[in-house]
Amino acid sequence: MSEEHTPAADGMQISKLVDMENPHAVLDEVRTIVCRTFPKFDFEPVERVFTEVVGLFRGECHGYGKCNTQYHDLKHTTDVLLAMARLIHGAILQGETLSPKNIALGLISALFHDTGYIQRWDDHSGTGAKYTLVHIRRSVEFMERYFTQNGSSRTDFRHCANMLHCTGFSAKINEIRFENGAFEQLGKMLGTADLLGQMADRAYLERLLFLYYEFKEGQVGEYTSEFDLLRRTLGFCDTVKKRLGGELGGVNRYMISHFSNRWNIDRDLYEEAIEKNRDYLRYLLLNHKKEYRDYLKRGGVVEKLTAIRDAKTLLA
Repeated sequence: MSEEHTPAADGMQISKLVDMENPHAVLDEVRTIVCRTFPKFDFEPVERVFTEVVGLFRGECHGYGKCNTQYHDLKHTTDVLLAMARLIHGAILQGETLSPKNIALGLISALFHDTGYIQRWDDHSGTGAKYTLVHIRRSVEFMERYFTQNGSSRTDFRHCANMLHCTGFSAKINEIRFENGAFEQLGKMLGTADLLGQMADRAYLERLLFLYYEFKEGQVGEYTSEFDLLRRTLGFCDTVKKRLGGELGGVNRYMISHFSNRWNIDRDLYEEAIEKNRDYLRYLLLNHKKEYRDYLKRGGVVEKLTAIRDAKTLLA
């Protein structure tokens, strides 16, 4: 099989719409999407947070080290940001009422949602993956410091914190005290964007190898190997589908309206990309249990893992 994941390659348009490897290209697309609905939208607060978060992940934020989690990295954050903007756009097209201010807070929440993986400058033990089980709390704390330092209101912070809590995979949405239905919808959109953004990534299956090692360090689950995580991902996909349609209110339905309006494509490209990843995973599990790494070639993930392993061996 080739690098293109042949059984899943046809129709992967979503990966071709925007250069997802370029954070600023993603930001430009988010701006374009929002301004289709609100031409005079004040994008400055979102752009300011974007600059802060990009700098944080790149190790340019005072008091913090560089992001060293390979799965929950800057690209994942910008993937979620774009998915969030697309859901918001689709929701408005379908008649949902969302104010420009609330939209800005939703996008800002998406940018902050995984900042809890970043270690403080004097934390040299392991990687940010050790914070997996508490990363949401740490993300909220980082966001609170940012809001305080920049003179943002406590009310805005609470709205964003509530939305951010929706990214917890076991979060009970009805237990979160939203001020109104609009923020609850935005929270559900963020929880949905977090899932869709990662699972529709063209290198999702490869990146799961990174996730295995993050889970191992963070003591999440009882996965025995990379392959064990891959094997269990099929069941995880079923669980995600139920969560999207249940706890998260089925807000993924807004995607079709976005793609139709923005790209003249009357399909949910996220759903298609996820299903194609799932199809290829089934093929891999059925036919290449022992040599699965040989069939996961996107993004240079296997090469990076080999390099990390070799480096650790040299330092041992």
